[in-house]
Amino acid sequence: MELLPLPRTGRTPVRVLTIAGTDSGGGAGIQADSRTMALCGVHAVVAVAAVTVQNTVGVSRFHEIPPDVVADQVRAVVGDIGIGAAKTGMLASTAIIDAVADVCGEVGLGRAGSIPLVVDPVCASMHGDSLLRPDALDAVRHTLIPLATVVTPNLDEVRLITGIDVIDDTTARRAAELLHHLGAQWALVKGGHLRGAATSTDLLYDGDRMISYTRPRVATGNDHGAGDTLAAAIASALAHGRSVPEAVEFAKEWVSRCLAAAYDLGAGHGPVSPFWRLSRPDNRAGCSE
Repeated sequence: MELLPLPRTGRTPVRVLTIAGTDSGGGAGIQADSRTMALCGVHAVVAVAAVTVQNTVGVSRFHEIPPDVVADQVRAVVGDIGIGAAKTGMLASTAIIDAVADVCGEVGLGRAGSIPLVVDPVCASMHGDSLLRPDALDAVRHTLIPLATVVTPNLDEVRLITGIDVIDDTTARRAAELLHHLGAQWALVKGGHLRGAATSTDLLYDGDRMISYTRPRVATGNDHGAGDTLAAAIASALAHGRSVPEAVEFAKEWVSRCLAAAYDLGAGHGPVSPFWRLSRPDNRAGCSE
């Protein structure tokens, strides 16, 4: 895998915005996004949409940030700092989704603008704890997904959004087609939650091409934050000028390596780790312009 370039000392790196929730345990959410982006040579800017109370065993509660404050964070960083791509994560409620959609249109994020937007339609934690108000699912379908340059649901989220239970290649293709029909420019159906196979296959669809990405499955119980990490890596690659298929290929391999480097933490699921890049023998080569 060709690494994304790290900036030379004193040079301003590309910037990526994450609009998402926090993870007090540090394994997912904005913390995972920022960690991934840094090791992909990106300066992360953030718009906090929710604050969760969680650790490695679950989410006990969350607090929503006022929608106007979420939108103002986006305006503040895009207007002053500028960004090359953005991603969404936990948005929690219809009101926040509506506010994000409005400000995305205002500053040119997503399909209606010139800045790529990766939509990770977070509905629940890996433990099954809800991270989205029940009445917000329609807003995900009809307000958020139509903004997406690429949408990246896991299989549980695919089932909630489309009603399709992905069990094989045929159902995965149907789900990708329906997600694209909902308005996403590209739909990525991730196979990581399809247990039992020796490999993990993701399908990317743009209404014409159905592109398959397959990697050996990494056997680990420490997979907290894998979805956030994938979406953040895609956004980082897009900001570096990669095409969507190239960005997804990069991110798929990136997450595979993060899963292989995952570590134990707390009493539950540890996080995937991008720290493997720090010990890469060819890491210095990534510092070229």
